Amino acid sequence: MINITFEATWWLILVAIFDITVRIAAIIIIPRNRRPTAAMAWLLAIYFIPLVGVLLFLLIGNPRLPRKRRKMQAQINEYIQDTSAHLDFGTLRPNAPPGYTSLVTMNRHLGAMPLSGDNDAHLISDYQASLDAMADAIRTARRYVHVEFYILQSDASTDNFFRALEEVCARGITVRVLLDHWANRGKPFYKRTLRRLDAMGAQWRLMLPVQPFKGKYQRPDLRNHRKLVVVDGTVAFMGSQNVTDSTYNLKKNIKRGLHWVDLMCRLEGPVVASVNAVFLSDWYAETDEILTDEIDLFDVKSGPGDLDCQVVPSGPGFEAENNLRLFLALLYYAQRKVIIVSPYFVPDEALLLAVTTACQRGLQVELFVSEEGDQAIVYHAQRSYYEMLLKAGVKIWMYRKPYILHSKSMTIDDELAIIGSSNMDMRSFGLNMEISLFIRGEEFVREMREIEQMYRELSRELTLEEWMKQPLRSMVLDNLARLTSALQ
Repeated sequence: MINITFEATWWLILVAIFDITVRIAAIIIIPRNRRPTAAMAWLLAIYFIPLVGVLLFLLIGNPRLPRKRRKMQAQINEYIQDTSAHLDFGTLRPNAPPGYTSLVTMNRHLGAMPLSGDNDAHLISDYQASLDAMADAIRTARRYVHVEFYILQSDASTDNFFRALEEVCARGITVRVLLDHWANRGKPFYKRTLRRLDAMGAQWRLMLPVQPFKGKYQRPDLRNHRKLVVVDGTVAFMGSQNVTDSTYNLKKNIKRGLHWVDLMCRLEGPVVASVNAVFLSDWYAETDEILTDEIDLFDVKSGPGDLDCQVVPSGPGFEAENNLRLFLALLYYAQRKVIIVSPYFVPDEALLLAVTTACQRGLQVELFVSEEGDQAIVYHAQRSYYEMLLKAGVKIWMYRKPYILHSKSMTIDDELAIIGSSNMDMRSFGLNMEISLFIRGEEFVREMREIEQMYRELSRELTLEEWMKQPLRSMVLDNLARLTSALQ
């Protein structure tokens, strides 16, 4: 009996020493180069559920890509900066507003891409029309087609898109395709899609593959969330839409009657080279192939329009959160109006402060979100900010179910806009590889305003009075989800 008691005591002592060691190590390791909110969330997880918290931190605690990938991104940025430093990228619009040049300089410093003029940009808001417009552009290819999407599925809705790829492949045109590994694996038609790409002769690669037995591994929830098409370096598409049916072919979505609403932008002009540079950098990261000897990246031609455009890539391969910094700068730059469309609006402290400060400065601030949620944790985390936003004076429009408003855009006053793949949440800021397009031009903002008005007519306004009637159980779920959103 004495021996058993003695052994039990030693086990308790060892467990206590281990526990204290883990807690002290967590305080030293976790806060380093991490947001205070994220650090606090991880510390709470490790302190209250030590074993689970430590395992989760080891699995998803590193918000950066492996060092090799970050080094490759730095090399790409240096190449783009050096190559494009003294090139002519079209005639810029005159009479730039105060502060605009500093925004462009920031984007250039962070994401390396130059500002270009003489661009044409038009929005496509119809889901099937967007897929068909990309297919039409692909059929005009004479040299190459570059395709990069977070989700890429061969189904009835996308058949025309894939047939266009097959037709140009049959003509001997080079087709390169990138698709995110984790987002597609296990999804409907995944293997069928890969077989179709193989059969047509396309060169394809998985982005950010989680294949540890093949020596390919990084934090498994780091994703390449970009959506883009480039044809011959003359025409490009980018925005929020994936190449898949508007239900994503998921049984749970079909059962609920959910359909995604998206927005894509068709581009011509020098800015297409920057979109292509994003693709070539991702291709290099996944294949180690440098294509700049084959493709004269910055051999650009003026487009039919006169918009000023700058591509802003972001993600865990960069040192800074490029998209977040641009959003913040624009919110403080705005003088009259800010309209935000984001399916997942889960801001950090800086973004929340910028939005509410815009209201306090007397600006008209509107936020479009979905009435229905497709991701429970993000949906509830987003709802936890509604009270503060409404009290600050933000007008919240809820796009009516069963549609998921998946578009991602922001318009500032009457001249500046952003459209792209980036949500306004902490995942898009720190964990996803995104692409955004910064545009100056009243005519483009007018197009955006028409889309925003269409969204407004298909939405209902959420009032503070309605929101304050939320049941206690909803408030508890929202607040719990808000805590988990900081685990980065």
